[in-house]
Amino acid sequence: MSAHAFCRNPLADRSAAYGPDQLAVLNDDAFRLARETITGWSGYAETPLLALPGLAARAGVGALAYKDESARFGLGSFKALGGAYAVCRVLSRSAAESGISPSDARAFADHAAKCTVACATDGNHGRSVAWGARTFGCNCTIFVHETVSEGRKQAIEAFGATVVRCKGNYDDSVREAQRQADANGWTVVSDTSYPGYADIPKDVMQGYELMAFEAMNQWPTRTPPTHIFIQTGVGGLAAAVTAHVWRRFGAARPKIVLADPLNSACWLETIREGAPVAVSGDIETVMAGLACGEISDLAWTVLRQSADAVVGLDDASAVEGMKILAEGRYGDKPVTAGESAVAGLMALLAVADVEEERAALGLDESSRVLVFGTEGATDPDLYARLVGQPAAV
Repeated sequence: MSAHAFCRNPLADRSAAYGPDQLAVLNDDAFRLARETITGWSGYAETPLLALPGLAARAGVGALAYKDESARFGLGSFKALGGAYAVCRVLSRSAAESGISPSDARAFADHAAKCTVACATDGNHGRSVAWGARTFGCNCTIFVHETVSEGRKQAIEAFGATVVRCKGNYDDSVREAQRQADANGWTVVSDTSYPGYADIPKDVMQGYELMAFEAMNQWPTRTPPTHIFIQTGVGGLAAAVTAHVWRRFGAARPKIVLADPLNSACWLETIREGAPVAVSGDIETVMAGLACGEISDLAWTVLRQSADAVVGLDDASAVEGMKILAEGRYGDKPVTAGESAVAGLMALLAVADVEEERAALGLDESSRVLVFGTEGATDPDLYARLVGQPAAV
């Protein structure tokens, strides 16, 4: 295995209740609305939960399942659940404030056409927001930073959005999106929260929770997974998945292990310090969707006590993970996974080879592990270069 870092969470408390602070972020009533809304969209279908017995044997665990998000709404990633749902909620609230009934389709369409949503993105979130804007009839401007690939930029433009490339890294593009939105009267639909900005990221996360709901309902046994290894980025996805299993299983929930790129290890440093830490400098990583230097405040509220550990991964491990899945190297059916999709899986394989880390997580031959394959080949040219073969159609 490539280089990795491992850190247990000193604040982890499996007996902690899912209390008022967490309920203010994600809760059953808000999730019910998100589930009813999203499952009613044209093209909705559960994504598959794939058994990977060959990789389970390689990791020395009893079972390994991979939630494959590569076909979600035809957008290629789980992000379709969050950004588009948040756009829907933004327009619904705005229309209600203007006295427009949801049943008045013409008035709603006229209102939406006057609205503009904006966001910063590494690719997949912007694609979801742009798709949501086209679906619900509003305007859309997306901000990408210097190293977002041209393929991902063009994929966003294909949904009719205006895409603006700006200097700096992802966190710089977040600030630029907010600045221009403030100047132009647009609504920012971000997947990260910060002081004074929380309601819309909650909607994004509530959409993500549907993926965890599906996975738990698809789980092949009555007993839930013992472990979930999940990639971070700003943390919204990890928090949504964790919130769902925390509310559902309480202290019997799976152990949560976060997977963070070493080049932008804001969650690794945050867990080490026991408080939010921003990392700066060159935070670029081949795991482009996880290249974030600052965590989401909302995600920290959920994960502060419920994340059991964090694993930091180098870029080589991500590329290796893509190849392992593409080749079906351990006898499993080949899977197409993008650069950010494999972080949870590779975190599992990293700790599986280190006895003291296995012991710290209670990982053994009876463990049942769930990972989330959050994207397919969302940039086919880059995928082919990294894996050495084109993505399977």
